[in-house]
Amino acid sequence: MMTFPATLSPTERILLCLALAVVIILGIKMIGSTVTIVLVALILTMLLYPATRWLRTKGIPTLAAVTLVTIVAVLCLVVLGLVTLYSFNMIIADMPQYQNELTVRFADVTAFLGAHGISTGPLFSTTPDLASIIPSLLSSLMNISQDLMDLFFMAATTFFMLLEAPWFIKRVESMLHGEPEKLRQLSRMSGYVIDFIVVRTETNIIHGTLFGGSLAVMGVHGAILWGVLTCILGYIPYFGLIIAAIPAIFFAWLQFGLWGAVVVIVIVCILNLVIENPVFSWLAARKFEIPALVVIISVIFWGWLFGLAGMLFAVPFTLMLLTLIQFSDELRWINTLFGVESLFGKSGAGPDPGPDPVKEV
Repeated sequence: MMTFPATLSPTERILLCLALAVVIILGIKMIGSTVTIVLVALILTMLLYPATRWLRTKGIPTLAAVTLVTIVAVLCLVVLGLVTLYSFNMIIADMPQYQNELTVRFADVTAFLGAHGISTGPLFSTTPDLASIIPSLLSSLMNISQDLMDLFFMAATTFFMLLEAPWFIKRVESMLHGEPEKLRQLSRMSGYVIDFIVVRTETNIIHGTLFGGSLAVMGVHGAILWGVLTCILGYIPYFGLIIAAIPAIFFAWLQFGLWGAVVVIVIVCILNLVIENPVFSWLAARKFEIPALVVIISVIFWGWLFGLAGMLFAVPFTLMLLTLIQFSDELRWINTLFGVESLFGKSGAGPDPGPDPVKEV
């Protein structure tokens, strides 16, 4: 427990706590890559552990179960990466066609504005060169070698966390044996994190499949890529699906003009209304009652701290942080202030922690 000299006023104590928080956050920012790998690996471990536990109950040794689950997960990521790479290569191969279509669309816009007495000036005097914009945009967004190295360390860390998970759970249960309420809250929040990721993944797959399929029926270029992008960016609350829809709308405008873009916008709105509300609610085992303001702030904060990974896992990271805050008697008021204390309420049975870990290697 943190203690302060009795001579400090309440205001000075608050300012000191804020200063310490800023120092800690800046320290985490400096080693953000390492912390990101550990946190993402922790979330993946929580997600994959039930599968390894199920395999162990079937008599498969822990090492074999973890290896099998890891191989399946890596294969899924490889297939997703190959599909994305194939779709992107198709877009690059058809770049001259897109450039011609963009020139035609710019001419249409210039003629439309000129017919209504609006001077475009230098804005539409030259058509942007897509062949130079897209590669430079991609190079600024990602460093392939660094990303592959981070993915390797994430996979390795997840593998060893899965091996250690049964004994780690036993240690936590032993540490909190005299505090059943905290053990219940920890189990409940781990269930929330797993449920959120599982439900979000199921919803994103449905959303991405329907969106990509709709674009393919329309004949929009790169329909598969935009569907995959929707699946990935759908993890970012509120903003992800909007960002994923922008390139699809742009290519529909290139191919079919204004009405093509309008049709895609209508499809996006319909899918958001149908999938992000009733379907997500139906798939969810429980409601994730986190205020929208807290979610938006978490996306901004974790995105600044950890980049794209922070935005994708903003909600799971926030749930884990709220759990740590709830464990502290001095900081629990923060959860009450943010309106998330109901997540730790005693109503409901909470997630089923499952059977005890099997002690074999």
